[in-house]
Amino acid sequence: MDVSDGFPVWDQLTEQQQASLSHAAVLRSASRGAMLHGGAGDCLGLVLVRTGQLRAFILSDQGREITLYRLLPGDICLFSAACAMGSLQLDIALEAEKDTSFWVIPPETYRSIMENSAPLANYTNARMTDRFSQVMWLMEQVMWHSFDRRLASFLLAECDLEASSRLELTHERIAAHLGTAREVVTRMLRYFQSEGLVHLSRGAVEITDADRLRRLCT
Repeated sequence: MDVSDGFPVWDQLTEQQQASLSHAAVLRSASRGAMLHGGAGDCLGLVLVRTGQLRAFILSDQGREITLYRLLPGDICLFSAACAMGSLQLDIALEAEKDTSFWVIPPETYRSIMENSAPLANYTNARMTDRFSQVMWLMEQVMWHSFDRRLASFLLAECDLEASSRLELTHERIAAHLGTAREVVTRMLRYFQSEGLVHLSRGAVEITDADRLRRLCT
């Protein structure tokens, strides 16, 4: 893919604007587990994923993580360029979940083009709204839904993402995604295993009854 593939409004930009975005974009790579963006004090720039997978998450003062969303090939992360969005301040971190290649567009370049392109500004606002909706949905899950439902939903979503019923995930990693303690995850997974929903092995969870997990989510 090319930089243009990350912007559905590319054809609505002028040739000069297209050239500015293309020339400013720097292709970088990150190994699995690497931190790309540390939070509100770090203005990395707009990130466009070329290959691999990134995770956006927040970190509490106590060191507890919760995953907000994933970024797959073709996805952009605007929060990593929050300094280009005026007074917007967001303490969101980015981590490579897989070996990843991505473009970084400097925030000043993106802001300059956005200020002179209504299509890009509208697209940016729509993407920001979508991301905020995802975050609000997640907060609703955390506040109002039971943990067994959240864990079942997470496992099913991971199976869809990896196209496999076997997930190479430790209990600690699952806890980081869901914003809870490892012990809580372990207890619930053991309960799921006793009910025949999953099979646990070292560093992995295998889904054995996806239908019953889906019923838990309703």
